[in-house]
Parts: sequence; C-alpha cells; structure tokens
Amino acid sequence: MELKLNLNYDQILKLIHQLPQDKFEKLATTLQSELRLQRKASKDKLKKLILAAPTWNDRQLKQFEESRAFINSSRLG
Repeated sequence: MELKLNLNYDQILKLIHQLPQDKFEKLATTLQSELRLQRKASKDKLKKLILAAPTWNDRQLKQFEESRAFINSSRLG
C-alpha cells in the first residue's frame, strides 16, 4: 500500500512541531545523521574525482612553466 501526500514546507513544519518532545528529538537526530552521511558521500565523490583527474608528467609541466614564463616576460607594462 502506498500513500502520497502533497504537503508544502510550512505544512510539514507545523506537523513536526506537533510531535511529542522525544519524537521531535529522534527526528532531529535522524536528520542530522543522514545529512552527515550525505556530506561524507559528497566529499568521497569529490575526492575520487580529484584522484582520477589527469595529471601532467615532468615534460608537460616543464613545457607549461616555460610557456608561462615567456608569456609573463612578454607582457607590456
């Protein structure tokens, strides 16, 4: 059986404030822990992306540094 409700934010907030104190605290704890897990998953995804990013070898880095030095030295001003 499935029940779907179409509630806006204010309606949900009013329902939450009607909860008994112990249920309210349990809800708050659950939400905080789920948010913590989502943030950790997001950080893990970013870390994987960064570690999988392409890198330069020594020859490419040297070529970039030489090009950058040439550009910097040829600027007017």
